[in-house]
Amino acid sequence: MELTMRWFGPADPVKLWQLRQVPNLSGVVTALHDVVPGKPWTSQAMQALRSVVEAAGLRLSVIESIPVHEDIKLGNARRDERIQAWLESLRVVAAAGVQTVCYNFMPVFDWIRTDLAHPQPDGSTSLVFRQAEVERRQIGVGELSLPGWAEAYTPAELADLRAAYAEVDAAALRQNLVYFLRAVVPEAARLGVKLAIHPDDPPWPVLSLPRVVSTTEDLRFILEAVPNEHNGLTFCLGSLGARPDNDLLAMVEAFAPRIHFVHARNVKRLSNRDFDEVPHVSHFGSTNLARVVLRLEELRPRVPVRPDHGRMIWGETGRPGYGLYDRALGAMYLQGLIDAVRERRQHG
Repeated sequence: MELTMRWFGPADPVKLWQLRQVPNLSGVVTALHDVVPGKPWTSQAMQALRSVVEAAGLRLSVIESIPVHEDIKLGNARRDERIQAWLESLRVVAAAGVQTVCYNFMPVFDWIRTDLAHPQPDGSTSLVFRQAEVERRQIGVGELSLPGWAEAYTPAELADLRAAYAEVDAAALRQNLVYFLRAVVPEAARLGVKLAIHPDDPPWPVLSLPRVVSTTEDLRFILEAVPNEHNGLTFCLGSLGARPDNDLLAMVEAFAPRIHFVHARNVKRLSNRDFDEVPHVSHFGSTNLARVVLRLEELRPRVPVRPDHGRMIWGETGRPGYGLYDRALGAMYLQGLIDAVRERRQHG
């Protein structure tokens, strides 16, 4: 697989020259982070981003992500307008030579954690999730804030969104996703861009908001609803691995041809819906990350992979989950697994 790392643009504390020094890391995963959801990206901004990445000796490998506007998820009167804006951005990405786009379809909130710097026994800190802590919050009742949530929503805006989603259950959200896919996948195929939906994180409903990209059945439904190779998956081991009933190896076997991007991350499940993010190395977590990555390299040797959500170690500070040191360690762990498969392939 192509070893990549996520980068959040010039304001990222981790610099491209540092990523360039991670052995065999060639790809950058990024986006135009200053463009609000629903507004089309411009060719000038996209080409400038590509130029910055290439000037550092790296390749712009994956766009993560072109945000899907809430109007699309809600399926309201403005969704067609929002879809056209999304397609304009997709064409800009394709014109810049990027062939993989990661996106998600989680209502209102992207990934959710309850602590961004939870102390671990070794002195590092990591991201964690505690279900009971989330359940104590209510949208639209007082101040609502959890680590990792978008700062853009005021309490009133959150209340409005929650009221809108009261009319959207899981079945409706699933159909709104299919509507979106039927609108965008044909154009992605024409452009030669692989779309890779990211699983829900965590992979279950949160604050009564539906989530529909959480299980084997969810993934199968999405792929069968629009049976085109350009409609595919971001296989996030950490997100999917937070559910004990998700068999990651079986998922790889079932969906390998449609896995277009891999997020390698390990979690330790503490209870059915509590977990800590832990080092990538398999025995620290509840996921046998090594076994899954070895099989992915066998079945999908050309897809990009990135180490996801590192701890903060060695006194590093910065963007939670996206420091340099632990992600670099994770990258080298992944590279060792990839090398093992390549050696076996070459020498039998």
